[in-house]
Amino acid sequence: MFSKACEYGIRATVYIAQESLSGNRASLKVIAKEIDSPEAFTAKILQQLARHNLILSTKGPHGGFEIAPENLYHLTLDKIVKSIDGDEIYQGCGLGLKACDADNPCPLHFQFLEVRNKLSLMLHTTKIYEMAEGIVDGSAFLRR
Repeated sequence: MFSKACEYGIRATVYIAQESLSGNRASLKVIAKEIDSPEAFTAKILQQLARHNLILSTKGPHGGFEIAPENLYHLTLDKIVKSIDGDEIYQGCGLGLKACDADNPCPLHFQFLEVRNKLSLMLHTTKIYEMAEGIVDGSAFLRR
Protein backbone atom coordinates (compact mmCIF):
# COMPACT_ATOMS: atom_id res chain seq x y z
CA MET A 1 0.00 0.00 0.00
CA PHE A 2 2.81 2.42 0.92
CA SER A 3 6.16 2.61 -0.83
CA LYS A 4 9.16 1.24 1.07
CA ALA A 5 10.38 4.83 1.48
CA CYS A 6 7.05 5.79 3.04
CA GLU A 7 7.12 2.80 5.41
CA TYR A 8 10.61 3.79 6.56
CA GLY A 9 9.52 7.44 6.77
CA ILE A 10 6.63 6.58 9.07
CA ARG A 11 8.82 4.37 11.25
CA ALA A 12 11.57 7.01 11.39
CA THR A 13 9.11 9.75 12.29
CA VAL A 14 7.59 7.63 15.05
CA TYR A 15 11.07 6.91 16.41
CA ILE A 16 12.02 10.59 16.25
CA ALA A 17 8.75 11.49 18.03
CA GLN A 18 9.55 8.95 20.75
CA GLU A 19 12.92 10.62 21.28
CA SER A 20 11.41 14.10 21.09
CA LEU A 21 8.87 13.19 23.79
CA SER A 22 11.90 12.50 26.01
CA GLY A 23 13.58 15.78 25.01
CA ASN A 24 16.23 14.05 22.88
CA ARG A 25 17.46 14.30 19.31
CA ALA A 26 18.08 11.12 17.34
CA SER A 27 21.10 10.59 15.10
CA LEU A 28 20.83 9.17 11.61
CA LYS A 29 22.83 6.09 12.63
CA VAL A 30 20.56 5.32 15.56
CA ILE A 31 17.36 5.95 13.59
CA ALA A 32 18.46 3.64 10.78
CA LYS A 33 19.39 0.93 13.28
CA GLU A 34 16.20 1.27 15.31
CA ILE A 35 13.90 1.08 12.27
CA ASP A 36 16.01 -1.55 10.50
CA SER A 37 16.61 0.60 7.43
CA PRO A 38 19.71 1.22 5.26
CA GLU A 39 21.46 4.36 6.50
CA ALA A 40 21.84 6.09 3.11
CA PHE A 41 18.19 5.46 2.23
CA THR A 42 17.12 6.70 5.67
CA ALA A 43 19.15 9.88 5.16
CA LYS A 44 17.30 10.67 1.92
CA ILE A 45 13.94 10.06 3.55
CA LEU A 46 14.81 12.24 6.54
CA GLN A 47 15.96 15.04 4.20
CA GLN A 48 12.59 14.88 2.47
CA LEU A 49 10.71 15.02 5.78
CA ALA A 50 12.85 17.97 6.89
CA ARG A 51 12.20 19.80 3.59
CA HIS A 52 8.49 19.48 4.30
CA ASN A 53 9.09 20.89 7.82
CA LEU A 54 7.77 17.73 9.49
CA ILE A 55 11.00 17.08 11.37
CA LEU A 56 13.91 19.32 12.32
CA SER A 57 17.49 18.56 11.39
CA THR A 58 20.33 20.01 13.44
CA LYS A 59 23.94 19.64 12.35
CA GLY A 60 26.97 19.34 14.59
CA PRO A 61 28.23 17.19 17.43
CA HIS A 62 24.97 17.55 19.37
CA GLY A 63 22.85 17.48 16.25
CA GLY A 64 20.30 15.02 15.03
CA PHE A 65 16.62 14.88 14.23
CA GLU A 66 13.68 15.96 16.33
CA ILE A 67 10.12 17.13 16.01
CA ALA A 68 9.42 20.67 17.14
CA PRO A 69 7.34 20.77 20.34
CA GLU A 70 4.59 22.76 18.60
CA ASN A 71 4.30 20.04 15.92
CA LEU A 72 4.77 16.99 18.11
CA TYR A 73 1.16 16.66 19.25
CA HIS A 74 -0.42 17.68 15.93
CA LEU A 75 1.56 15.75 13.30
CA THR A 76 -0.63 13.13 11.63
CA LEU A 77 0.21 10.16 9.43
CA ASP A 78 -1.29 11.76 6.32
CA LYS A 79 1.40 14.45 6.34
CA ILE A 80 4.17 11.84 6.35
CA VAL A 81 2.52 9.81 3.58
CA LYS A 82 1.86 12.89 1.44
CA SER A 83 5.42 14.20 1.84
CA ILE A 84 6.92 10.92 0.62
CA ASP A 85 4.34 9.23 -1.63
CA GLY A 86 2.24 12.24 -2.59
CA ASP A 87 -1.52 11.86 -2.63
CA GLU A 88 -1.48 8.93 -5.06
CA ILE A 89 -2.98 6.72 -2.36
CA TYR A 90 -6.19 8.75 -2.54
CA GLN A 91 -6.44 8.48 -6.31
CA GLY A 92 -6.24 5.89 -9.02
CA CYS A 93 -7.93 2.59 -9.64
CA GLY A 94 -7.75 -0.32 -7.21
CA LEU A 95 -6.96 -2.60 -10.15
CA GLY A 96 -4.49 -0.17 -11.72
CA LEU A 97 -6.66 0.73 -14.72
CA LYS A 98 -5.95 4.08 -16.37
CA ALA A 99 -9.59 5.07 -16.73
CA CYS A 100 -11.76 4.16 -13.77
CA ASP A 101 -14.37 6.40 -12.18
CA ALA A 102 -17.99 6.35 -11.03
CA ASP A 103 -19.20 6.62 -14.64
CA ASN A 104 -16.89 3.85 -15.90
CA PRO A 105 -16.08 1.76 -12.81
CA CYS A 106 -13.82 -1.26 -12.64
CA PRO A 107 -15.25 -4.32 -10.85
CA LEU A 108 -13.71 -3.10 -7.53
CA HIS A 109 -14.35 0.63 -7.90
CA PHE A 110 -17.02 1.15 -5.25
CA GLN A 111 -15.56 -1.32 -2.73
CA PHE A 112 -12.11 0.21 -3.16
CA LEU A 113 -13.57 3.70 -2.74
CA GLU A 114 -14.95 2.63 0.64
CA VAL A 115 -11.57 1.21 1.70
CA ARG A 116 -9.79 4.34 0.49
CA ASN A 117 -12.15 6.58 2.46
CA LYS A 118 -11.51 4.57 5.65
CA LEU A 119 -7.77 4.71 5.01
CA SER A 120 -7.94 8.47 4.52
CA LEU A 121 -9.82 8.87 7.79
CA MET A 122 -7.24 6.73 9.61
CA LEU A 123 -4.29 8.65 8.13
CA HIS A 124 -5.84 12.04 8.93
CA THR A 125 -6.74 11.15 12.53
CA THR A 126 -3.75 9.08 13.66
CA LYS A 127 -1.25 11.26 15.46
CA ILE A 128 2.44 10.38 15.39
CA TYR A 129 2.87 11.07 19.11
CA GLU A 130 0.16 8.48 19.90
CA MET A 131 2.12 5.91 17.93
CA ALA A 132 5.32 6.97 19.73
CA GLU A 133 3.64 6.61 23.11
CA GLY A 134 2.87 3.00 22.19
CA ILE A 135 6.59 2.41 21.67
CA VAL A 136 7.43 4.08 24.98
CA ASP A 137 4.88 2.07 26.99
CA GLY A 138 5.78 -1.20 25.27
CA SER A 139 2.38 -1.81 23.67
CA ALA A 140 3.87 -1.40 20.15
CA PHE A 141 7.23 -1.81 18.46
CA LEU A 142 9.12 -0.62 15.37
CA ARG A 143 11.14 -3.74 14.69
CA ARG A 144 11.30 -7.33 15.87
